[in-house]
Amino acid sequence: MQNDLRDQLKARLKADRLQVVATFQADGKPEKLLRSLRQSVDAVLATAWEAAGLPARTALVGVGGYGRGELFPHSDVDVLILLHQAPDDATRRRLESLVQLLWDLGLEVGHSIRTVDECLSESKADITVQTSLLEARLVTGERALFEELQQRYDAAMDAQAFFNAKMLEMRQRHAKYEDTPFALEPNCKESPGGLRDLQVILWLAKAAGLANSWRTLATRGLITQTEARQLMEKERAFKDIRVRLHLHAGRREDRLVFDVQTAIAETLGLQATGSGPHMRRASEYLMQRYYWAAKAVTQLNTILLQNIEAQLFPQNGETHPINARFAEVDGFIDIVDDDTFEKTPSAMLEVFVLMTERPAIKGMTARTMRALWHERFKIDADFRNDAVNRAYFLRILQAPVGIIHALRRMNELSILGRYLPNFRKIVGQMQHDLFHVYTVDQHILMVVRNMRRFTMTEHAHEYPFCSQLMANFPQHWLLYVAALFHDIAKGRGGDHSKLGRVDALQFCQDHGMGKDETELVVFLVEQHLTMSQVAQKQDLSDPDVIAAFARLVRDERHLTALYLLTVADIRGTSPKVWNAWKAKLLEDLYRMTLRVLGGEPPSADRELKNRQQEALATLRLYGLPPDAHEALWQQLDVAYFLRHDASDIAWQTRALYDRLNSGQPVVKCRLAPIGEGLQVAVYIPDQPDLFARICGYFDRKNFSILDAKIHTTRHGYALDTFLVTEQNFAKSYRDIISLIEHELCALLEAAGPLSAPGKGRLSRLSRTFPLQPSVDLRPDERGQYYLLSVTANDRPGLLYSIATVLSRYKINLHTAKIMTLGERVEDVFLVDGAALANARLQLQLETDLLEALKI
Repeated sequence: MQNDLRDQLKARLKADRLQVVATFQADGKPEKLLRSLRQSVDAVLATAWEAAGLPARTALVGVGGYGRGELFPHSDVDVLILLHQAPDDATRRRLESLVQLLWDLGLEVGHSIRTVDECLSESKADITVQTSLLEARLVTGERALFEELQQRYDAAMDAQAFFNAKMLEMRQRHAKYEDTPFALEPNCKESPGGLRDLQVILWLAKAAGLANSWRTLATRGLITQTEARQLMEKERAFKDIRVRLHLHAGRREDRLVFDVQTAIAETLGLQATGSGPHMRRASEYLMQRYYWAAKAVTQLNTILLQNIEAQLFPQNGETHPINARFAEVDGFIDIVDDDTFEKTPSAMLEVFVLMTERPAIKGMTARTMRALWHERFKIDADFRNDAVNRAYFLRILQAPVGIIHALRRMNELSILGRYLPNFRKIVGQMQHDLFHVYTVDQHILMVVRNMRRFTMTEHAHEYPFCSQLMANFPQHWLLYVAALFHDIAKGRGGDHSKLGRVDALQFCQDHGMGKDETELVVFLVEQHLTMSQVAQKQDLSDPDVIAAFARLVRDERHLTALYLLTVADIRGTSPKVWNAWKAKLLEDLYRMTLRVLGGEPPSADRELKNRQQEALATLRLYGLPPDAHEALWQQLDVAYFLRHDASDIAWQTRALYDRLNSGQPVVKCRLAPIGEGLQVAVYIPDQPDLFARICGYFDRKNFSILDAKIHTTRHGYALDTFLVTEQNFAKSYRDIISLIEHELCALLEAAGPLSAPGKGRLSRLSRTFPLQPSVDLRPDERGQYYLLSVTANDRPGLLYSIATVLSRYKINLHTAKIMTLGERVEDVFLVDGAALANARLQLQLETDLLEALKI
C-alpha cells in the first residue's frame, strides 16, 4: 500500500512539474510557475499527511519560502510538523514513515517537529527560526492549533529586537558578498540588491505590524505607488532569473556564474551584437539589466529601511537649519520642503556639496533620498548647461574630504549618470578582459578612491612614494577628473582612450577649466595606458625607450600625474593584478624619466658607471677583496649591467667571483629586494634548452615566473636571473630557497631530454571567455634583436610550452617580461637566432607558437 501511494504521488509530482515548466517556457511568467509548483506540492503533502494517520491535534505547516506561498523548481520544501504535545512512540513511528515517504518522492524536505511551546522557545534563541515562522502557512491539519501558534508568536514578537537582529544579519551577508551588487558572478538571492534584500523589507514590515506586501506598504505611506511598482518589477525579474537558473542547472543554483550567463540571457531572448573586439555578448546585456535592477533595489531598500526604523525607533527630531533648502535632522541631511528638488533642481547637486562640507552628517533622510530618486529625471541638457550646477559639480571634486562617498552616493541614486550621460552608459557594464573584476563604473570609482587614498596620511604606509608625490602635486582634483573619464568610453567601439579624450575635453571646456588644466586632463585620459605598456613591455635598459617616453610626457608635472593615475588604475582592476614587481617597473620608469627631464641626457655609459660604482660600494660591505669582481666583470657586457640593478650585480658577483670557471652549475636564491617573491640566479656553461629546462622546473613546482633576464658571458657561460613567486612561499621561504638551490642544480647537472609540455587546466573564467591567442614577432628599432609578443589565456605550463617551441627553433632569449593580468597573459620576449632571418622558418615558428598557446 505504501509503495503504491509513493509511486502514485511520485508520478503526479513529475507530471505536474513537466506541465508547469512547459507552461513557463511558453508564457515566461515566473509567479505562475512558483504558485503552481507550490500548489502541486501542497496537494501531494495533504494526501501523504492523510495517509499517515496522525493524531487529530497535529498540523502540517509550510515555513520559509514555501510558507510564503512560492516554490522554486529545486528549492527545499521547508515544513513544520506542529504537535499539541510531545509524540508517543506510535506517533513518532508514523512521523518517521511520513518524512521517509516525502524523501522517497524526491522532495528536498527541510522538516522540524515541534510543539507550540518549542516553536516559541526556538524562535527566541534563533533568529532564523523566528524568521521562518513569520511566514508560516497552514498546509493541512488542525487549524485551531496553527492559529494558537500564530497568536502566541505575534504576542511574543519584539519588533525592535527583530529589526536589530535582521539588520546585523543583513550587514554580515552583504560583507560576505563584498558589499556590492556589482559582483561579476552575483548570487541573485543573497547578494546585495537581490531577492533576500526584498524579503528582509517585507519581514521587517510584517514583524512591525506595518504591512505584508508592497501594495500595503504603499497604502500605509511607507513607499509611493511608483516605488511599489518598481519593487514588484525588480522582484519579478530576479525570480525569473532564479527560476531559469534552477531549470538550466537541474538543481538548486542561485549564482549567475560566467558559465551560465550566456545560456540564461538567450532564454530571455537576448542576443550578441557587433563582432570582433567590439562584440557585446548576450551575457553582457543580461548582466547590465541585472545590475540596474540590483542598484534600484539597493536604493529603495535603504529608503524603506529608514522609514521602518523611524516607525520602530522614533527620534527626538532635533532640527538644525543649514540654509533655506536643507536642515540637519538627528545627524541626517533633510530637505525643508517635499518639493525642494522640484522647485530648485540645482539642489540635487547642492546636497552632495553640503555633505562634503559637513563630514559629521551621517547620510540623507529617507525623504531626501526619495525626492532625489524621483526628481533625478530633471537632470537634463538645460540642467547640465547651467553654470550654477557646473560650479556645484566642480566643488564636489574639489572638496577636501568626502569626495568618493559623494560620488558613490551620486552613482547609487543615478545622479552621477544623469549629470554625465556617457557615465550612465557604462553603469553595470561588464568587462570580459579577464583581469577587471569590477563593472566599468565601479572600476572608475575605485580608481578615484585609490587617488584619494594617496592624499590621506592614514594610508601613506600603503604606497609611500605615491603619497609623497601626491603631497607635492597641486590641484589633486584634476587627477580625479581624469580618473572619471579614463574608461568612460568603454564599450562604444573604437579606442576608448581616444573617445574618452573627446569626452574629457568637452567636460573641461563646459566647466570653464583653464587651458593648462584642460590639457593635463585630456593628456591623462588619452595616455592612461601608455606608462603601463612602456614599463611592462619595453626594455627599460634602452636609453632610447626612456628618451621617447620623456618626450611624450614633456615635464615632471605630466610624468607625476600619469604615474599616479597608472598606479591607481592598475590597483583598481583586481586585487590579483597589482604586485611589487609591477610597482618596481613603474617606479624605475618614473625615476629614469625624471632624470632625463631634469636635463640629464639618456646615456648608457653614465648608467653603466653609476651601477658599477653602486655595486662596488655594496661589495665592500661584504668584505670581499678590492679586486674580487674583476675576473667576472670582464666577462660581462654592457647589456648585463644595464638590465640588472646594482644590488643584483653585487649579489651575483659575491656568489660567483670565486667560481668563474668551475664548470658546474651554480644556483643561488634569495628573497627579492622588491619585497615579493624570490630571485633565482643560475650560472652554468651555456647549453641548448636551458631556458626551457628551468621553466619546466618552476612549472612543476607551481611557481609563477614574473621576470627573466637571460645573459651569456664572453667565455660561454649562461648567467640567467628569474623573479618567481608562489602562493604560500612566505610561510617557509628558507626551506623553499634550499630546495630550489639543491633540486634545480641537480636537474641542470643531469641534463636529460625535455619532457613534452602538457596542457594545463584552464580556470573556469578562461574556459567561459577564451581569448584568441596572438603572436607578434618583429625586429626592434635597431634591427639587432626581435620582439616577440604573445597574448593568451593563462594556464599552468604556458611559459614552458613557449620555451620548448623557442628551443626547437634554436631561438636565443635575452629578456622575458611576463605580464599576468588576472586570467590573461601578455608576455614580451627579446630574442634572436638564425631562424628569424628565414621568412619561411619565421612563419612556421609563429604558427607553432600559436598552436602552443591554444587552449
